[in-house]
Amino acid sequence: MVRLFAALPVPFDIAESLARRQTGLPGARWRPAEALHITLAFYGEIDERRADDLAAELGRIPGGPFELELTGVGAFGEDHRTHSIWAGVARSEPLTVLANRCRAAGERAGVVMEKRAYKPHVTLAYLKTQTNPDRIGAWMAGHNLLHSPPFRVDRFALYSSVLTDGGSHYEIERDYPL
Repeated sequence: MVRLFAALPVPFDIAESLARRQTGLPGARWRPAEALHITLAFYGEIDERRADDLAAELGRIPGGPFELELTGVGAFGEDHRTHSIWAGVARSEPLTVLANRCRAAGERAGVVMEKRAYKPHVTLAYLKTQTNPDRIGAWMAGHNLLHSPPFRVDRFALYSSVLTDGGSHYEIERDYPL
């Protein structure tokens, strides 16, 4: 069994600028620059045969390069149940189309897909349950004007994820040009 997801890697210069914001919030487990990505579809734990089928289906996705921008910050969860903070992604029709195609590729490969709505973002940190909600709000207020320069998206990748005590470790398994 392997844990897989499709995502867009965040370009190095954008990741570096995000890294400068990853301070000042006690209880945050900041994600390293190499782990920053925009998830397109999460497939979960699947067997090797299904993973091969998924990789083939992803390779059939049509598309072309497009541009994205990161804008604003937010959090998942509320108050003492806030579990992560993120950088937002500006609305993009090509991104939505690509995410839908990655989801459909998973379904064609026999993967049972999550039902939740797609909310593109870059997870910056996971939070401990005792993180003070006032500190989270203050951090978000201090970074809510985040706006990256546009960056070109010309590929996406199939990532594997291994859960460790220090957080998830991601590895690109296959790369798909757009």
